Amino acid sequence: MQDSLTPARIVQELDKYIIGQAEAKKSVAIALRNRWRRMNAADGIKKEIIPNNIMMIGPTGVGKTEIARRLAQLAQAPFIKVEASKFTEVGYVGRDVESMVRDLVEQSVNIVTAEQKETIREKALENANEQILNILIPPIHNKKQDQNPIKIYFGDEEEIEKVEEKAPADYSDQELNERTREKFRQKLLKGELDHREIEVEVTVSASNVQVVGPMGMEGMDGLQEMLSGMMPKKKKKRKMTVADAREHFTDVEAEKLIDMDAVTREALERAGNSGIIFIDEVDKIAVSAGSGSGGPNVSREGVQRDLLPIVEGSVVNTKYGSIKTDHVLFIAAGAFHVARPSDLIPELQGRFPIRVELQSLTQEDFVKILSQPENALTKQYQALLASEKVEIHFDEGAIEEIAEIAFNVNQEVENIGARRLHTIMSNLLNDILFEVPDISRELEFNIDRTFVQGKLDGLVKSKDLSHYIL
Repeated sequence: MQDSLTPARIVQELDKYIIGQAEAKKSVAIALRNRWRRMNAADGIKKEIIPNNIMMIGPTGVGKTEIARRLAQLAQAPFIKVEASKFTEVGYVGRDVESMVRDLVEQSVNIVTAEQKETIREKALENANEQILNILIPPIHNKKQDQNPIKIYFGDEEEIEKVEEKAPADYSDQELNERTREKFRQKLLKGELDHREIEVEVTVSASNVQVVGPMGMEGMDGLQEMLSGMMPKKKKKRKMTVADAREHFTDVEAEKLIDMDAVTREALERAGNSGIIFIDEVDKIAVSAGSGSGGPNVSREGVQRDLLPIVEGSVVNTKYGSIKTDHVLFIAAGAFHVARPSDLIPELQGRFPIRVELQSLTQEDFVKILSQPENALTKQYQALLASEKVEIHFDEGAIEEIAEIAFNVNQEVENIGARRLHTIMSNLLNDILFEVPDISRELEFNIDRTFVQGKLDGLVKSKDLSHYIL
């Protein structure tokens, strides 16, 4: 995390993708900056500083998940999103809560591995090109091994003959082989051979081991991976282009060069100190007062009790080693339409000391969402149609009309926030998206208020809102 990533800068970056919700952005920005502060604190107190976990409360589609996801991208931190409703209490058939930590470590390993591959990519690419060259022009190590080198070449014989014609007559077979290899090495580096097909020997598992066990038993994946690793490998020849072979050999060589022990250590440390776990639908495991103690409520309370030690800080065993969750940042979110945050068990409430209430989106917010963010829906559709050489423009009146329709439908049917815009834009542009591939000339569409009203007003006035329900 860079020193320049101040809370104000974090909010500024979040504003590029998320409209409104200033309080939520401010809270997560402070939480992220506090991580940098802890890492730079005195050694004696560093371990004692625990993160202030955040509880986001607000209706669906207002930006809860997007805030957490963009925050993790800014920090380049391991991030996973889980649904609290998917977990079951220990002893029940289903998924236990510790699996979220194992998923976080897996994500961290993938991030660190990708970073390591990038650092050694140049060396791996060099080795990959040599592997391809060995297939095209096998080297001669013993002069007496082959008297006629042309017979062993798998390359372009015309090119080889040109090289040999220019070679002095007293060249040995080995010297001629090296000269030819150098010629083809230069062609390979320039990409002149990328379209050619070669036979590549790849390693495949002798058999696919399947471990069958009770649903929800954690560790089955690890056992299956271990058994698969014990099975003998076999070689198989496949035809592929030189370009594809280069990618294949680059990955193979990168795996040889990477120190997986170092990757694992770095991944565990990064997950433990920088990891972010976003627990969505936490209101679904809350038990509202007066709902009784039977039925699914038993399991819901059990999930809360199982979550408690993970959020408080405990040691979780993974296939990469043990990880402490003391400094993992947990962000919980829920709509809380029926239940309330106070319906959660008190101990769990105490582990989410920062409460942020996200506001429902207004009509003005919809206008901004359609025009300001870098990933605005209007910009996405413009990019999609640009691939068909079609230009599409949305004027101010069209955006205001779309925003008004989205706001009204949310008010009358079900408030699903900004997700309503996806369905409305789809209904608006479906005909254009369907017809333009069959039109051979370049087109330009201007979407104005009249066009929007003509496409959508009939649906709104007739109250035929089934088209908008996701």
